Amino acid sequence: MYQPTGRQFPHLAFFWPALAAASASEIAGSFAAQFIGLTGATEFAAAHEPDWATPSTIALELKTMRLRDFSTTRHGVPTLLCAPYALHGAGVVDLAPGHSLVGALRARGLSHLYVTHWRSADAAMRLLTIDDYLAELNVAVDHLGGRADLIGLCQGGWLSLLYAARFPAKVGKLVLAGAPIDIAAAPSGLSTITDNTPLSLFGDLVRLGGGRVLGQAVQKFWMPEAVTDEMVQNVLQTREPVDSEAFADLAECFRAWHEYTVDLPGPYYLEVIEKLYKGNALAAGTFTALGQRIDLSAVQTPLYLLAAQDDELIAPDQLLATRDLIGTPRQNIHAETVEGGHLGLFLSARNLATVWPRVAHWLAGGERAAVLRH
Repeated sequence: MYQPTGRQFPHLAFFWPALAAASASEIAGSFAAQFIGLTGATEFAAAHEPDWATPSTIALELKTMRLRDFSTTRHGVPTLLCAPYALHGAGVVDLAPGHSLVGALRARGLSHLYVTHWRSADAAMRLLTIDDYLAELNVAVDHLGGRADLIGLCQGGWLSLLYAARFPAKVGKLVLAGAPIDIAAAPSGLSTITDNTPLSLFGDLVRLGGGRVLGQAVQKFWMPEAVTDEMVQNVLQTREPVDSEAFADLAECFRAWHEYTVDLPGPYYLEVIEKLYKGNALAAGTFTALGQRIDLSAVQTPLYLLAAQDDELIAPDQLLATRDLIGTPRQNIHAETVEGGHLGLFLSARNLATVWPRVAHWLAGGERAAVLRH
């Protein structure tokens, strides 16, 4: 039975949606105003966005994202890495040498590679919805030639699956890692509390943020204590000694990523809470995207599911249940559950050296990449 231990990073509430990690009784009445720390202002001094570890160019500038190009060649089907649009930046996919999913994929032959670098929502973006993000993801795929392999991480995972169902002819292969798909498949810390928290409280958070969920406000409330070296080591699983200069450099990169937060449009945030978490609409077949009801059985693309057994946010079965929702033949579905927690899926030295090379090999057209694990 899934029991999130929180060993890797006990305060992973900073991964979206942070408010859901507090109990309903904690977020009652006037507490919502204290949460935001309202003093009449809805702007907070944000940390500087850290540099990415791997050189890239900007292939496309859109309202919701910059399409980052990490390609070293233009041959073959492009791979689009759909980063999480969460409380923290998309740079989690390229944190530092040895802890970069971008680097791990390129090293294993995925040289035609792009990343969705989601923008922090400014006041002009406060009315954006899921449809806006899905539409611009479609623009990005069209820019890449109209067809791409997708890798969806965490909140970028359900968006990638939604895209594959809405535009099935445009997705070659699909990888979902640590993504919440079928919320009813198993309870998790986030889904249970989200279900038990009135939607009006989430609405208050958006209202107090002037139409947005303000990342710095959430950050300052929910994780006021410092990120310790032990936390960093648990996530990165690096072999560098904690008292070494090399580890200090890695810890500095991680803290810089953690301190930089993004703001989310209120309608987008509330749709995810209401439709995907509370209503489980994507799995139930009641979700409508860009004017069309989404039927996951329309997804027949080869699929790779990657779950973390100690995921603090996403119960593995919430992802693995995808096998029973889509139209892909079972022989074309690869599922794997690996050790560690949520961030470790994308950042730990162990997974980047062992797990993701198998995924890259599968994407590149290799034979069966991993034994199916239940």
